[in-house]
Amino acid sequence: MESVLYAFGKGFLFSLALCLDLGIVNLAIMKTGLDRGFGASFRIGFGSCFGDAFYMVLALLGWTAVFHYSAVRWVLWIGGTMVLLWLAKNMIRDTIRPKDLSGGADAVRSRGGWQDVMVGAGLAISSPTLILSFAAIAGPVVADLNIRDGAVLTAFVAGFFAAGLLWSVLIAWLGSRAARLGQGVVRGMSLLSALLFLGFAASLFWQGLRDLVLAR
Repeated sequence: MESVLYAFGKGFLFSLALCLDLGIVNLAIMKTGLDRGFGASFRIGFGSCFGDAFYMVLALLGWTAVFHYSAVRWVLWIGGTMVLLWLAKNMIRDTIRPKDLSGGADAVRSRGGWQDVMVGAGLAISSPTLILSFAAIAGPVVADLNIRDGAVLTAFVAGFFAAGLLWSVLIAWLGSRAARLGQGVVRGMSLLSALLFLGFAASLFWQGLRDLVLAR
């Protein structure tokens, strides 16, 4: 039971760290909320959850096949730590100089119903930050989980999806009120994201150091 709760929590925090990155998906959600209100904004966010889940499934399937190779573990340990630190640096930069929510190329034109959901999924799948994150980070993040255990895997994916869904509600609400809340909200999201990425980087570095260096 403890391992299942740990897997759920890790999936939740990993998804939250990715959600907090103010990339094209979050900018589109907030701009849609600003232009069309909470409902349309939430549909964009809800659709993005499926794009995130798509990459997560691919990452988990690929990880289970290559985890036992020592060379792969070294590459993912060093590369994953560096990518996490790079993402944290970007979030610190956005804390100091928040991104503009005024629209531009990221604005989403008026759509309805499932079209918004599909747009959200497409934005997530095409997000360069998500592609980079899942390619380099997802494997190391689940390295200490027994994902061959169906209950553990289900808990991790459930936690991952739950965070994305809750984030969609929050960011849609913020987007519909962005004009009043201002840049302070952007700074707060960026700072929290930086702290989460730094935490994952420290955890991943210590785990790799312990398993690949100190264990010898």
